[in-house]
Amino acid sequence: MKDRNKATLIGLTAVLLWSAIVGLIRQVSVHLGPTGGAALMYSVASVFLLLSVGHARLPRRYLAWGSLLFVTYELCLSLSIGYADTARQAIEVGMVNYLWPTFTIVASILFNRQKTNFLIVPGFALSIVGICWVLGGAQGVDLPGMLRNVRANPLSYGLAFAGAVIWAAYCTVTARIAEGKNGVTLFFILVAATLWGKYLLEGGGPMDFSLEAVVYLLLAAGAMGFGYGAWNVGILHGNVTVLAGASYFIPVLSAALSALLLRAPLSLAFWQGAAMVCGGAILCWLATRTNRTR
Repeated sequence: MKDRNKATLIGLTAVLLWSAIVGLIRQVSVHLGPTGGAALMYSVASVFLLLSVGHARLPRRYLAWGSLLFVTYELCLSLSIGYADTARQAIEVGMVNYLWPTFTIVASILFNRQKTNFLIVPGFALSIVGICWVLGGAQGVDLPGMLRNVRANPLSYGLAFAGAVIWAAYCTVTARIAEGKNGVTLFFILVAATLWGKYLLEGGGPMDFSLEAVVYLLLAAGAMGFGYGAWNVGILHGNVTVLAGASYFIPVLSAALSALLLRAPLSLAFWQGAAMVCGGAILCWLATRTNRTR
């Protein structure tokens, strides 16, 4: 029990680290480019993970599916934020990505036969309405405004939404096939290699290696590397229900830290939408938690 509680606490540190990721990735991409900055970030994070987590032999199914889902998700996450046109848009894209806690609960119901109750329906609906509220701008739910926002940069928003679905699949699959192994170090190396390949195919790009850029690079790599290392320890050996519940507050924490890092003031409607995303995810969690208690 002590080991499980310790693993859960380690997993909870990932929530704090992840909350800073959107703002840090955006700062790295501004200084070093969307692809080159992301490649550097995952390379440095891989070194951090090699020194702290190390590596292990992985079951074949986990190696195949885990690497595919993890690498694809990280590409979606980093590039969706890097390709954002403005700081405000980067925060909105990050909020779309944070639909993954709700999607994870839905996936566990569909594929892991997780028992649930009627709260799952309003919970899922509230999360979706919250995202629409965020994307609608200062007016709240504004369908024409939301469509204008998405059409202004469909690549960023599309990658963020795809990433939310893919990460939910990763969380659902990992617990079943990982056999207690942690492949995050290898997965980060694969992400870095993929991004460097993309960077070279694009013909490279300018990078501004100022002191500020290096500081943001190290902070982002630390948040990414140590965050995922801690999360994998948590979901493999800790209390997944507690971790899922804590992760539902990431959208609000992330928005607050991102607004501070990027100096991007957010409207009341944005905070209302962020609260809806959190509230919807919590309802989904309660839908499974209440049934389990009974």
